[in-house]
Amino acid sequence: MAKPLTLTSQQASSLHWRDYLEMTKPKVVALMLLTVLVGMCLAVPGAVPLQPLVAGLVGIGMMAGAAAAYNHLIDRRIDGLMARTYNRPLPKGRVSIFRALTFATSMAILGFMLLYLAVNPLTAWLTFASLIGYAVIYTAYLKRATPQNIVVGGLAGAMPPLLGWTSITGEFHGHALLLVIIIFAWTPPHFWALAIHRKAEYAKVDVPMLPVTHGIEFTKTCILLYTVLLAIASLYPVLVGMCGPLYLVGSTLLSSGFIYKAWELKYRDKPGLAMQVFRFSIYHLMTLFLVLLVDHYLWG
Repeated sequence: MAKPLTLTSQQASSLHWRDYLEMTKPKVVALMLLTVLVGMCLAVPGAVPLQPLVAGLVGIGMMAGAAAAYNHLIDRRIDGLMARTYNRPLPKGRVSIFRALTFATSMAILGFMLLYLAVNPLTAWLTFASLIGYAVIYTAYLKRATPQNIVVGGLAGAMPPLLGWTSITGEFHGHALLLVIIIFAWTPPHFWALAIHRKAEYAKVDVPMLPVTHGIEFTKTCILLYTVLLAIASLYPVLVGMCGPLYLVGSTLLSSGFIYKAWELKYRDKPGLAMQVFRFSIYHLMTLFLVLLVDHYLWG
């Protein structure tokens, strides 16, 4: 008779650690921290001061991870019913509700204290507001209240470049807000492409994503229109003199690629294309901000 499969204490400890890491959504936080870093670098003409750079990235990263963990906690019921998320730690019972709440709250408090004491109070409070916007206003209310959930709630996810800017300067600036506008315009076509692919699952759990409430064709049209809006928003830094020709060329090429992918989704759809658009959007934003960073040091 075959022996039952058991985990050693070391294997169980490793699995537990990975569960907590998964709740912080590390890939999403990594992309967000890239935009924070770009905001920091664009805030000053030369080298970025080391203390606010390190403390800002760590503190903002901790609070973003906490917001993601709260998202896991609040959405645990519907996560257990969706194919994309059913294997998350909370639906599977690998992490208890109490431990998840303690983990998220501890990270949020430590991140806030680090930002408040080692960076500046403005950044600490703005990051806290972003956490509340994502974890409470979007996840707990807007997500289930309106098909425009990702548009309204997207503002919280668009804040990172502003947080990076205020980490270094301690004040608002219009240039930082232009970077926020770019991510704000990017978020709907990014997420709606995923929502098209997962329409049946969102309908199953009664989450009113746009493809569920208004249909896939209407959502495709909205994605296409938003990619055009994003292309315009991406030119704002050039119009105000924030960047030079490298960013102008790079953003134009990236915008053209995103518009083409959205047009293809609308008029030449094929199986799997919605997820291709979703993945393209991630590389689009990552590359756009990298080009913005390189341009800053070459032409700034």
